[in-house]
Amino acid sequence: MRHRGVLADGQLGVRHRYLGRGVCRALDPSRPHQSPRIHWLISDTDRWWHRFKRIGDIAIIHVDLVSDQEREANALAWLDGEERSRWQRFQSPVAQRRYVLCRAALRAVLSREVGCPNESLAFEAAKHGKPFALVDGQPASISFNVSHSGSHGLIAVAPIGRLGVDVEERAPRRNLDNLIEGVFSPQERAELESLEGCEQLHVFFRFWTIKEALVKAHGKGLSMKVAELEIPEEMRRGAIRCIGQFAQIPETSWCLEDIGTSDFAAAVAHEVSPSS
Repeated sequence: MRHRGVLADGQLGVRHRYLGRGVCRALDPSRPHQSPRIHWLISDTDRWWHRFKRIGDIAIIHVDLVSDQEREANALAWLDGEERSRWQRFQSPVAQRRYVLCRAALRAVLSREVGCPNESLAFEAAKHGKPFALVDGQPASISFNVSHSGSHGLIAVAPIGRLGVDVEERAPRRNLDNLIEGVFSPQERAELESLEGCEQLHVFFRFWTIKEALVKAHGKGLSMKVAELEIPEEMRRGAIRCIGQFAQIPETSWCLEDIGTSDFAAAVAHEVSPSS
């Protein structure tokens, strides 16, 4: 018998009556279509996602993507049949790991925030590919976005408003000059080209994640001219947070925030309501 309730654990994460006890038995990865069975309760210490930061109504969760076969098998148990089929189609074990750990963590977080059982959750994509959540077939009143790079994943969740998050490990890029030329405005390029070595790489990823978070929040993807979305001057000069408008999307104000750490560059962008 599957439990149908929500457990509050005091932190943003799994509510065990839905996600812990209801679908905790690890699935055999060689049989991705098998049904999950009740087996055990995932404790706080066994979770691979934890609260990273809160910005107003926005909760940001860090997902640990370090390789762990037992953890990945447990995460697979939380996915529905369509998601498990998608997981199986990934050619790379790294891609499989990132997908299953992030998707299971996302299900845990959304089930808690919306107050629904895991099995009621499903996902669809909007016109330009941005995913949204359904609860019992109806669009859920919640915004979310997911990003991952290397061994780090981030999930951002907000009760309202378009939302985007991006995370990047600061790994050297062979084609850095081409990337700078392709995605940044003339002023941004000039500032980046005035730097060298590690300092240039650090600022590049800071600019990149801010811009990528905004593009993801807006939801139009590659249809936007990214180079024309110039990062506000105060953020280019080192400000952590700013609110502003952009010529390409003048109908909306956006709050941008740098949430990077010594381990990774990261940023979040959120639509500002007219009453804010």
